[in-house]
Amino acid sequence: MESGARVASTPGALPCYVALSQLLGLTVVAMTGAWLGLYRGGIAWEGALQFNVHPLCMVIGLIFLQGDALLVYRVFRNEAKRTTKVLHGLLHVFALIIALVGLVAVFGYHKRKGYADLYSLHSWCGILVFVLYFLQWLVGFSFFLVPGASFPLRSRYRPQHIFFGATIFLLSVGTALLGLKEALLFHLGAKYSAFKPEGVLANVLGLLLAGFGAVVLYILTRADWQRPPQAEEQALSMDFKTLTEGDSPGSQ
Repeated sequence: MESGARVASTPGALPCYVALSQLLGLTVVAMTGAWLGLYRGGIAWEGALQFNVHPLCMVIGLIFLQGDALLVYRVFRNEAKRTTKVLHGLLHVFALIIALVGLVAVFGYHKRKGYADLYSLHSWCGILVFVLYFLQWLVGFSFFLVPGASFPLRSRYRPQHIFFGATIFLLSVGTALLGLKEALLFHLGAKYSAFKPEGVLANVLGLLLAGFGAVVLYILTRADWQRPPQAEEQALSMDFKTLTEGDSPGSQ
């Protein structure tokens, strides 16, 4: 029985890099929890520990889940495009919800303690990242998941969507590193330079954050690891070329 669907082969090194990204990402989440549990007293929604909800939620949402959402099109190479789109969108939704919880936690903590909001570079970058992330998801949902957007319009916007997705992820990692350094200086002060265990653990956490971001971006930028177009996508692409350039679908 002959099938019209062509199964794309997986590049040999791709699964290794994806596995490395997941190992780094899960380690980052675990180390963030360990840092908060061992040195910051743990996590709670009420009281002084409410602040600790913020870094954990941001690492889970805007670092780990966002990174995995970007990798969906590299990992699921032969599944239906619609299924892959839905998974990509859902991971971003979960990331947004978790990040929103983290924002509510830090603003609630500041209000309870009487601290000023949005004065640091970390907070400015954080709000910028969250707003851009929300807008990116909203526009992507409108273009790629809601029926009605034309194929030519999607084709023109897709490069911008990919660029802004990678850029926002990079900004998220940078903002997390800024927040980590700010927290260490705030809690340790001059003791930070004395190689306190908390400072060493947090420095390792920062390196792992950077490593996770680097591996994800490397996977995304390898042109030969892109998800190959399926038969229906190629047919739509040929139809678009015929309409815009006057070529015949069978001319090449």
